[in-house]
Amino acid sequence: MSHFSALQPTFAQMLAAIAPGERIAVIGHARPDGDCIGSQVALCRVLRARGVEAVCVNADPVPRRLAFLVGDTPFLLGRDFLPEGAAIDGWRAVFVDCADHARPGKRLASAFLRPLGCIDHHLSNGSYAEHNIVDSAAAATAEILAGLFLDLGITIDAVGAQALYAGIATDTGQFSFPSTTHRVFELTGELIERGANPAVASNQLYAQESFAKLELLGRFLASLRRECGGRVCVGVLRRSDFAETGALSEDTEGLVDYARSIEGIEIGVLVEERPEGAKASLRAKDPAMRVDQIAATFGGGGHACAAGLNVGESVELLRTQLITAIGAHLGRLDAARR
Repeated sequence: MSHFSALQPTFAQMLAAIAPGERIAVIGHARPDGDCIGSQVALCRVLRARGVEAVCVNADPVPRRLAFLVGDTPFLLGRDFLPEGAAIDGWRAVFVDCADHARPGKRLASAFLRPLGCIDHHLSNGSYAEHNIVDSAAAATAEILAGLFLDLGITIDAVGAQALYAGIATDTGQFSFPSTTHRVFELTGELIERGANPAVASNQLYAQESFAKLELLGRFLASLRRECGGRVCVGVLRRSDFAETGALSEDTEGLVDYARSIEGIEIGVLVEERPEGAKASLRAKDPAMRVDQIAATFGGGGHACAAGLNVGESVELLRTQLITAIGAHLGRLDAARR
């Protein structure tokens, strides 16, 4: 059975364009999540098994709870891979899980203006690479890679299988989001056959939280307010919350889901103060909410149920602007349903 028949030719062409001994940077997005790291690990390992000098590169470090996925896969920070003022010397790049060309951060995006490949599942992807392997119906980039590897008979080792499993598990909300399909379970079953261990993944991903993160969660919960007639829940985290709890930026992963989980709430929002400005994450229970469209009005993007954005505004201003934009968006959706 073929899982991604429409993507096979482009993926095979990209692989054929990479000769043994060539240097390939497998680049993920800033502030990487499970799907990003898992996809990078798996693709890098497949390329290295084919004799390619492949390395994974990110603007930010591998989050603590995802470090178990890496194994002996080489990972470099963007500033170490490409020091300030240095030139790319013989490297080409494949971007994974990057909805747009800017997602890896300015340094890496500037270095690779036209990546060799882009493998992604975001609805807002603009097909910016030479070879674009994109399916917005897929639950995760890791799902696309797992399916293509199996379709083309490419060996997946145990480390790669675990990485792909974790990528799918995290991006489906532990197999609970609307994107969870029969294909998802079929592919994860194949990954288990190849060495993925669901119990290990669950323990590492969801049972190793730091006390600092739980303190940060407490502050986020205390900040929650219902808006837009009780249909939207918004929480805010300021830089002082991180400083006073000792939490890291990676500790915000999953917090917005608490806002979404409240009865009667259709859209949950986390607005976060960062050194460079403000960041917001939006989550919806129903794909009909199309939160990617809300994010797009602020220059962001993502999925129908999960999207994000970064702006140079203060958290207070962004919170106000978001509530206004979400209210207008809900109004348009309501009008279309009448």
